[in-house]
This record gives sequence, structure tokens and C-alpha cells, in this order.
Amino acid sequence: MHSRFRSDRRLTTRMGITLFLLGLLYVGFVAALIVLLKSWVLVVVVAAGLLGAQYWFSDRIALYAMRGRVVEREEFPELHGVVDRLCALADMPKPVVAVSDMDMPNAFATGRNPDHAVVCVTTGLLRRLEPAELEGVLAHELSHVAHKDVAVITVASFLGVIAGLIVRFAFYSQLFGGGRRDQNTAVIFAAVMGVSAAVYALSFLLIRALSRYRELAADRAAALLTGRPSALASALTKVSGDIARIPTKDLRTAQAFNAFYFTPALGREPGVVRLFSTHPSLEQRLDQLGRISAELGEAAAPGGV
Repeated sequence: MHSRFRSDRRLTTRMGITLFLLGLLYVGFVAALIVLLKSWVLVVVVAAGLLGAQYWFSDRIALYAMRGRVVEREEFPELHGVVDRLCALADMPKPVVAVSDMDMPNAFATGRNPDHAVVCVTTGLLRRLEPAELEGVLAHELSHVAHKDVAVITVASFLGVIAGLIVRFAFYSQLFGGGRRDQNTAVIFAAVMGVSAAVYALSFLLIRALSRYRELAADRAAALLTGRPSALASALTKVSGDIARIPTKDLRTAQAFNAFYFTPALGREPGVVRLFSTHPSLEQRLDQLGRISAELGEAAAPGGV
């Protein structure tokens, strides 16, 4: 890592282990599909094509899905100013700056590497946060880019995406076309659906475990870079509280991208969802920032600005 964000060996190790395990799972998944579908060319071409598309166009896909658009300095000078200062402080390339016209207060980073990255904030976030809080959130997102965990999550999530698509395809094909298939075809479809469901479940758990740790790593790196853990704690408290008041129906589209967000788009009563969350709990994140604040001897109490 060439930026001044503090390196995190545990994060690097976890990313390596996750990619290794997902790689083994991916090879096994492709092999099983080849055996079941008896067409290695089709499986390999489709899998390689989807992986390449997700890797190269992940930033565009995320921006399109979340109604984000690239903005120039003339339109959002203060936002660009904060990103400029943080990139200079971190000694890293400036990412593309984007804004999403959503009331939900949030931010995310995406892109395959620091030279091809996008940092996007919602208008709801810009309206709610003070300058120091916004700086903390953007430092958090930039640390994801510097640590390259955005690219890892993008690649890692591919396996779950393709497995989920196959499950849906197999389900609806069997549901609406079952009467036209012989018994052998039905058995093959059931086997493909079973393998895909198992792969989806395993990749889901691996990605969630990595995602929760990388959020703590990003909080830690941002707090140390800015020297203002209390500002980041204040932003976390404010954003989490406001998201909880947004109607659940307005969060459903956003929930597909929870792994990329500053804080997850959860409704008022997430319940068991928290067990499979992409993020650690708010309490865990505030506790860590409180410890960092004490270590730095910061004058402001955690949660204040």
C-alpha cells in the first residue's frame, strides 16, 4: 500500500484467506456445473464473462443502481475540497467524486484499484453532516480504496451473485417449464440448483465475515489519518439514527449494496438480520473509536465534534 493510511496486516491476511477459500469454492462450483451441464465451453465462457464485467464495470454498475452521477468541482466545491485534502494527507490518487440524489444518508466507494475508484455520497448525507463529520466519513471510504478491500469485496461477491442467478434461473425454469422436461433433465436441474444454493450460502458467510472486519479497519484507519475519531463517531451515530427512521420500503433497493456502504441500510427493527450483517454493530464501532480517542488524547469526547 503506497498511501499514508496505516496498513492493517490482519485485514490483508483476512482478504487473502477469503479470496483463497472463495477461489477453491469457485473452481469446485465451475467443475460441478461442467459435470452436470456437460458443456465446459458454455460454463467457462459465461463465468469468465460475468467475472470480467463485474471487475471492470463494478463502479458504473454501482453508480447506476444507486442513481449516482459524477460531479465536477464547480457543482460541489466543498465536497471536492474535502476529498482533495484527504487525498493529499493520505498521499493517494484522487478518486472520481460522485453524488447520489437520495435522502438516505450514506456513502460508498467502489472501483478495481486506487487509480480507477469512485467515492459517492448521497445528498441526504451532505445535508445532515457537519464538515468534520463529512471528513471522517470520506476518510473511511478512501481507506477502503487505499487498502484495496473494495476490489476484493467486488471480486468476492461475484461468486455469490452468479450462484444466486443460477438458483433463480433453475427455479423459474423448473416452475414454468417442468411439464415439458423428462425426468433426467429435472434431476440435473435439481442438482444444479442444490450446488448453486450451497455455494451461495458459503460465499455469503465468507463475505459477511470479511466485510464486518474491513469496516472496523476502515474506521480505525480514518480515525488515525484525520486525528478526529470523535467526528467519525458523531457521523456514525447521526447517520445510523437517521437511517433507522427511513421507511423500510425505501431501503430495499439500497440493501443489495450494503457491503459497500458506510453504514448498512437497515430498517427500524432489523432483528435476526443483524446476525448476517455486512457491518459490525454501532456499539462495536463506537467502542473502537472511543479507545482510539483515548489513545490519541483527543479533547472531544467520543460522539462529539
